[in-house]
Amino acid sequence: MNTPDIVPPSLADLEALARAALAALPEAFARNLQPVVIRVDDFPDEETEREMELESPFDILGLYRGVSIAGQEGSQPPVMPDMIFLYRRPILDYWCETGEDLAHVVRHVLIHEIGHHFGLSDADMEAIEERMDED
Repeated sequence: MNTPDIVPPSLADLEALARAALAALPEAFARNLQPVVIRVDDFPDEETEREMELESPFDILGLYRGVSIAGQEGSQPPVMPDMIFLYRRPILDYWCETGEDLAHVVRHVLIHEIGHHFGLSDADMEAIEERMDED
């Protein structure tokens, strides 16, 4: 029996989903995200794995690196831009395990990491997602 080759979504595919989710964010968030770089990698690098004390590179779906907006007041300008990392392979694993819509998973991880940029609580992030689901 021949089965068609199934190709998993690429780094570019996940980046496109992240860009679409970003475009759908409320204007107040999008306006303040201009200095933030969104990057999609297959896995976290080894340094991140050590810093986060991960048992496996599959233990993290995304990561915010930088200084939150609240932490930027009165501080020196950052040397490196704030970055949001989305990790493709762990996201795809989660997607396969849960059966959730991939765009929804990517949006959820992106909102969570953006929330760290803004210094939001988990409840705030959930409220943002609920509002987006209503629209």
